[in-house]
Amino acid sequence: MSGIRVVEDRQDAPKRPMTARQLASLIGVSQSAVSRAFTPSSSISPKLRERILKSAREIDYHPNAIASMLTKQKTNIVGVVVSDVRNPFYPVLIEHLIRELQKVGLQSLMFYVTPGARIEEQLVAIRTYNVDAVVVIAATILPESELAWATQGRKAVLLTRQGEENLTTICCDNAAGSRAIVDHFHEIGCQKIGYVAGLTKSGVGFARHNAFVTRLAELGMRLAGTVSEESYSYDAGWRGALELSKEKPDAIYFASDILALGGMDALRREKGISIPDDIVVAGFDDIEMASWPNYDLTTYKQPISKLVAETIGCLVSDKKVTNIHIAIPGELIVRTSSSRK
Repeated sequence: MSGIRVVEDRQDAPKRPMTARQLASLIGVSQSAVSRAFTPSSSISPKLRERILKSAREIDYHPNAIASMLTKQKTNIVGVVVSDVRNPFYPVLIEHLIRELQKVGLQSLMFYVTPGARIEEQLVAIRTYNVDAVVVIAATILPESELAWATQGRKAVLLTRQGEENLTTICCDNAAGSRAIVDHFHEIGCQKIGYVAGLTKSGVGFARHNAFVTRLAELGMRLAGTVSEESYSYDAGWRGALELSKEKPDAIYFASDILALGGMDALRREKGISIPDDIVVAGFDDIEMASWPNYDLTTYKQPISKLVAETIGCLVSDKKVTNIHIAIPGELIVRTSSSRK
């Protein structure tokens, strides 16, 4: 018996994890039933699901995600492409999206397009990783042809983007938001309006600006001027407001709340301008800071819950997702930054 080595069963040796097949055999159900029990929104009776999960807890069984991926040839992973985390609106949107993805059994893998980097090199990573779908949340202007190449063969949704003809887009109704703000300015008696833009060449930026100037003309109001540093940032809002203040506008519309916060601080500290007594201000997004007492900013609220719900619906749908364009109305939130007595 010189060629045989006997291995003693050591009590301290790690136990091999139980498989789904073993659990199924132990409690007298099919292996597919075990799989469905651990898959949210799958077709299984609540009573059977609870029975399987209860048994799994009792024997400390945990499903093997890698084995499941190999069996189903699916990863249940969604790639999320982001480019602008400095704007407070995007972290909130991303957090909400990831939370809702988890509720339907999907996990997320983040791809960050860093400022100044070669976009082509960063998008190739999406094709390298075996993700089932892609959600693009990027304020940075990413060429449509490159996005189409990077997401080829996968479900893809461009969230809070518009203007791409051949890709699925889900966004706030940006044109309606700009018109609502101009209408509000008109109602409180403003006539000379300035505009601080963000990314003027993006679909969203173009939609907000175009609707703004069109509605001004329709109501017989004047444009005091437009400024932009091609950025949605506090500093860009600060400098933009100071530039526009030279034209002495009645009101300033900022293309995002973070721009507006910078602009309000600049007008007050650098120019001694009172808001809303000397000038009224409005933004777009309704980030948390917009409601802080120091700002109390009038803004157009993006419907984050609805945007995310539509995105999840596209990702879990059995239908092919392509060339769908959804624009969801938001809500005008009037606060003291535009409340004239």
